[in-house]
Amino acid sequence: MVDYKIIHVPDPVLKEIAQPVDKIDDDVRAQMEGMLQAMYDAPGIGLAANQVGLLNRVLVMDLSNRQMNEEKAPICMANPEVVWQSEALSQMEEGCLSIPGQYAEVERPAEVKVKYWDKNGEEQLLEADGLLSHCVQHEIDHLNGVLFIDYLSSLKRNMMVKRVQKMKKQGVII
Repeated sequence: MVDYKIIHVPDPVLKEIAQPVDKIDDDVRAQMEGMLQAMYDAPGIGLAANQVGLLNRVLVMDLSNRQMNEEKAPICMANPEVVWQSEALSQMEEGCLSIPGQYAEVERPAEVKVKYWDKNGEEQLLEADGLLSHCVQHEIDHLNGVLFIDYLSSLKRNMMVKRVQKMKKQGVII
């Protein structure tokens, strides 16, 4: 399994748009497994390919509560696409493995339906609300070169990026 390193702001790859996956093969499945391991190790609940320096449309999520000893429940997606979103909005505090230690309230559609290919190459439809809805939209944003801090004022965004850069200089994050 590939050992992926999570990339932090302001790395330009985080602002790139990921390209569609042509097919689900052993390489893509290995990427998904490696991304899951990096996400679990961090620890986090979602990770997009951009965050490990890859520019294909792959993301992984797992909202199980491992602190409460829940069984892992990974979701692996290739080419995820929001095909429906509610008009109702939801606001939730978000954070990001690429922007460690920084959190902010983000408003998104409360419910979404996402079409994607699973790790077997079969088309799936995920209906999501609550935390799952926020998480899948957050990760799809990554694939489109959008970070949660892009929803904030430039002042708040710049402060968060500077804090992460300072933490890197101090060796708090690698």
